[in-house]
Amino acid sequence: MEIDKTKCVGCGNCHPVCPMEAISLDTDGKSIVNQDKCVECSTCYRLLRNEGYPPILVRIVRGILSFFSLQHMAPPDVCPTGALTPPELEYPRSLRAAFSDPTVVHAGTGVGGRGTEEIKTNDITGRLRTGDAGIVIELGRPGTGAYFRDVEKVAMALSPLEPHFEEFNPVTQLMTDSKTGKIRDEVLDEKVLSAIIEVKTKLERIPEYLQTLEDIQTELDTVFSVGVASKCLSDGSVPHQQWVEKAGYKLSLNGKTNLGLGRPLFKEETA
Repeated sequence: MEIDKTKCVGCGNCHPVCPMEAISLDTDGKSIVNQDKCVECSTCYRLLRNEGYPPILVRIVRGILSFFSLQHMAPPDVCPTGALTPPELEYPRSLRAAFSDPTVVHAGTGVGGRGTEEIKTNDITGRLRTGDAGIVIELGRPGTGAYFRDVEKVAMALSPLEPHFEEFNPVTQLMTDSKTGKIRDEVLDEKVLSAIIEVKTKLERIPEYLQTLEDIQTELDTVFSVGVASKCLSDGSVPHQQWVEKAGYKLSLNGKTNLGLGRPLFKEETA
C-alpha cells in the first residue's frame, strides 16, 4: 500500500487498522507506509471509507480549529481525503497480496485468501485416504507475518521425511524442487500475513513430523501453528489422535469434523 502525501492530512485513522503496524506518522506530520513491513493485505484501504474531501479544505479547517485550541475528531473508519493508494504490484511483491489479501484469488489455484482449501475439505477432495495423515503448518499471524525464507526452512527441514507436498497449494507451487522443499530464491525476502504448508504422510509417522517441527522452531523469526487431520473411522473415532498423543501432544478442543453437507462426498474405493 502507498499513501499519497499530496492528499494525506495526518489524521492517523489508518494506523490502528493495519494488522502489521506498518503505518506511522512521518517527520512531516503525514502518514507513511513501511514497505518492508507491509504485506499488501489492503486492510486499510478496504476498511476506511474515502470521504473525498479536498486536502486543502481539511488542512484549512484543522488549522482554524487548532488556532482556537479546538479539534475535530473525525470518525475512525474514514480516510477524509482518500490518500490510501493501492499500487500496481509486480512479481515477486505481488505474492504478498496473493497470500495476505482475502479478496485476491491465487493465480495458481483459483482459490481466494491464502490460496488453498486445505485438507479440512478432505471429505470433498479426497486428499486423505484411509491410513493417511495430513499435516498443516501455518506460519505467521497478524502483527508478525512470515517471510518465505522461514517457510523454506520448515519445508526443507521436513524433506528428509519424504513428505508429499500438496500440489494444489500455493507454497508448493513456489518450490523449485518439491523433494527438497527449496523455494525460489527471488521470493525468499517477501513477507506475507501467513502462509500454509500442506503435507501428506502415513499416520504412524506423525511423531517424526512433530519432533522435526519442535526442533526447527528456534530457527524461525515468526510463529507457527500445526494442524493434523485424518479420515474419521466408521465409529466416529479420529485415527490420528493416538499418534499425536504418542508424540507427547494433545489435540486442541476446537478440532473440526467436516460432513460435506450440500456437496458430493468423495467415495474412496475399497478392495
